[in-house]
Amino acid sequence: MYDLHTHTILSDGELLPCELIRRMAVLGYDTIGITDHADMSNISHIIAAIERVRNSAEEYGIKLLTGVEITHVPPTEIHRLAKLAKDEGADIVVVHGETVVEPVASGTNMQACTCEYVDVLAHPGLITREEAQEASERDIFLEITARGGHNRTNGHVALVARETGCNLVVDSDAHSPGDLMNDNARELVIRGAGVPSGRVEEILTLKTNRFYR
Repeated sequence: MYDLHTHTILSDGELLPCELIRRMAVLGYDTIGITDHADMSNISHIIAAIERVRNSAEEYGIKLLTGVEITHVPPTEIHRLAKLAKDEGADIVVVHGETVVEPVASGTNMQACTCEYVDVLAHPGLITREEAQEASERDIFLEITARGGHNRTNGHVALVARETGCNLVVDSDAHSPGDLMNDNARELVIRGAGVPSGRVEEILTLKTNRFYR
């Protein structure tokens, strides 16, 4: 089990990184991306802070992916911030996509989908086929999310991904303990998005993509 998109008290989450890690280990996860909200004001601090709990994660049998979620920045800043994150040691860069429930700047999805340093476009809303095709060409994952509000467009995201050959991940976007999913909940989210049954197991595991080592 994996979750590539979670938050801690380093941004707007409720848990310390170690408590998040422990709770997820108990649920059966083995790979976690801690990706707190970041812009130019805090991106370096977040990466350095999460990196300090890598040994703690290993003690609990967790592969920790140090990361950030680039959030609500002007689209023209996405490339620079994503590159900076990778240069400073981030394992994973998530971009806060154009969800239908927040005023994300138009053009964010396209900038993320054309950036070589981005790994996941989170809750991309009514993503276009053109944007998804760009993501597919760069092996950028589109997110099927469990988060309330953001998940309104999961069906659309799954359909566009299928039409363009784009890879999907299923994430919690967890901010509190109640957001964490067990294995059954993860499967319900991906099936509820209309993903064909033949792809469900592939998406629910990381064995076919670069985060599984």
